Amino acid sequence: MTTHHLPSQFLPLGEPSFFILLSLGGGEKHGYAILKDVQTISNGTTRLSVSTLYETLSRLLEQGMVERLDAGDAPASPRTRKVYRLSRLGRQALEAETRRMQHLVEQVRIRLGD
Repeated sequence: MTTHHLPSQFLPLGEPSFFILLSLGGGEKHGYAILKDVQTISNGTTRLSVSTLYETLSRLLEQGMVERLDAGDAPASPRTRKVYRLSRLGRQALEAETRRMQHLVEQVRIRLGD
């Protein structure tokens, strides 16, 4: 039995989830590339630990927001890099979170008179 999730079920996204999904929005990446990209995207303000990265990726995989790609026909080894990509659900959740954040920014501007 397939469970269908709505992107709104996952909102608000936690910071690690948001940045990982955003990183993967730019294309497929392995873990270390995601770590470096998150640091770049956040202008150095967010640095994920390796354990946070892989715990979050594991949860995102379970939720269906991220997919792990096969390493091809290469024999599996501990040194084989796992490559991840954004799923359709992950893209939808990222877009929904972006709309939610835009609404909040609009509210701040209204309330502060900008």
